[in-house]
Amino acid sequence: MPSVFPAIDPESYRPHALHSGERMWPETNCYLDLWIEVLNTLGMPPEAMLGFTLTQDFEGDQFTFFKVPLEDLEALYGIRCTELAIYDRVESHIQEQIGRGRLCLVEMDSFYMPDTQGVGYRKEHGKTTIAINRLDTANRQLDYFHNAGFFRLEGDDFDGLFKSHLTAEDAPYLPYTEFAKLPAGPADADHVRATAKRLFRFHSARRPSANPVRAFAEIFPEQVERIAERPFGFFHKYAFNTLRQLGANFELAASHLDWLSPDHARAATAARRISDTAKSVQFQLARAITRRKFEPLRTALDPAADAWDALAASLGE
Repeated sequence: MPSVFPAIDPESYRPHALHSGERMWPETNCYLDLWIEVLNTLGMPPEAMLGFTLTQDFEGDQFTFFKVPLEDLEALYGIRCTELAIYDRVESHIQEQIGRGRLCLVEMDSFYMPDTQGVGYRKEHGKTTIAINRLDTANRQLDYFHNAGFFRLEGDDFDGLFKSHLTAEDAPYLPYTEFAKLPAGPADADHVRATAKRLFRFHSARRPSANPVRAFAEIFPEQVERIAERPFGFFHKYAFNTLRQLGANFELAASHLDWLSPDHARAATAARRISDTAKSVQFQLARAITRRKFEPLRTALDPAADAWDALAASLGE
C-alpha cells in the first residue's frame, strides 16, 4: 500500500521535542502541530518556520489562530502546498496524490479520531486538520499526522471520517483539502538558517503596533461573565481560542528565538513569560467561572502585557 513516508509507523513514532510533555503547551493547534511533525519526519528543523508567531494579534473575540504561511514553507524547505480540488470521492483524490508522493491535508471530524480520546472522540463533532500518510480503502485503515503525533484509525472510524453512509441523494462530502509537494531531500542547513533570519526580520516588522494582550485584558472579565452564563463545556472552546492560542504561540516564539541566536535571550524570556502567564490565567479562568468571581481577572494578564512590551522593545533594538 503506497505511503508518503513508508518508514514510519504509529507504534514506534517519536514526536518532535516541540511536542514534549515537559513544555507548557505540548499541543498548539492542529494545523501547526501537524507541520511540526511532518518536518520532523523530513529531517528538517520546525523551529525555523516560527518567525510568523511574532505577528499574532487580538481579533476582538479570539487571538489569531496562528498558521505557518505557505510561502514560508516553500522559502525555507522547498515545500509547495496548495489547495486540492475535490470533485470525486475524497479517498480517490487522496490515493492519487499519495501515489505521487504528496501529502494531503484534510479537514476532518474529530468525533471519529481515536487520538482525541477523552476530549472529542465519540463525544463531540469538531473540525480539525490531519495530514494523511497512508490510506487503505480495502481494509478501511488510515495513518495520519494529527496534533502532537502520528496515528492510525480503522473500521467504523474510517467509515465515519469519510462519510461512507452518504448516498447519491445526499449532499456530497467536500472538505477543504490541501496537498503538499515535498522536496527530494532536506534543504541545506545554511539556506534554512539564512532564510529563517530573513523571515524573522520580515515578520518582526509586521507585529501589531499596539499591545494585543492589553487589548484582550480590557475586555477579558466582561467576556468571562458572559461565558459563565453558558454551559460549562463552552469554557473549553473559549479558552482554546484565547488563552491557549496566546500561550502556545509565544512558547513557540521563544523556541524560535532560542534557535535563531543566543542574542535573542531577552526576547525569548519575555515570550516565555507571556506563555506562562496565559497558562496560569487559564486555571484562574476556570475558578472564576465556577465561583462567579470575575474581579481578580482584571489584573491577571498584567504580567503578560508587560512581557509583550518587553518583547517588542527587545525586537526593536
